[in-house]
Amino acid sequence: MNFKFFSSGFYLEEDISWVDSLNKFSDDYISKAFENNKKNFINNKDFGLSHHSEPLTNDFNFNEFSKFILKRSFSLLENQGYCLKDYSLILNDLWVQEFSKEGGGNHNTHVHSNNHVSGFYFLKCSDKTSYPVFHDPRPGKLMNQLPEKNKKEITDASEKVPFLPKPGTFIFFNSYIEHEFVVDHGIDPFRFIHFNIQAIPKQLINGDFKKINDSKNNSSDSIF
Repeated sequence: MNFKFFSSGFYLEEDISWVDSLNKFSDDYISKAFENNKKNFINNKDFGLSHHSEPLTNDFNFNEFSKFILKRSFSLLENQGYCLKDYSLILNDLWVQEFSKEGGGNHNTHVHSNNHVSGFYFLKCSDKTSYPVFHDPRPGKLMNQLPEKNKKEITDASEKVPFLPKPGTFIFFNSYIEHEFVVDHGIDPFRFIHFNIQAIPKQLINGDFKKINDSKNNSSDSIF
């Protein structure tokens, strides 16, 4: 029998219904980010930059979108087997970004710490733009990594996995998974929304700190 253990969760969904409205709501944010980045232009050229907006969490135009991704994130964690009855999900981060029109935009491998679910919603992209690549999060496996038969195939041996999105693609994933965006060549526009979600104990949200401390002090396996 063949078993799979210690897998990481990804949830993909195609929904173009948000694309037009969120592009419209994002335009001013991208224009402002572009103006703020002008000091970083090379020889007056917009090359190698990511035009990153200010937080969108307080913009009511993104309220329904925020509710949607929170609901999806809750389902993802529950389906993975996590018990959330004593937790509430909060939207830590929500921003839109667009890579340089001159090309060169990219993000190095990174994680978003102190979060539980991260994700993207792609607004402008094509088969000629950048795309995300996810890295195996298990250091024990990477320490003993054997050569892959075929790096173009996604197998148990894969060290990293690319996803090729199109406008309307959602990707949700556990925040501990390292990811990057490959270098964009500036052929077509590349814009996407990024979000991070954290599960917070309801006791903290309700301000019941004494109850939390008491439970820690009475726990036999507490280190505090």
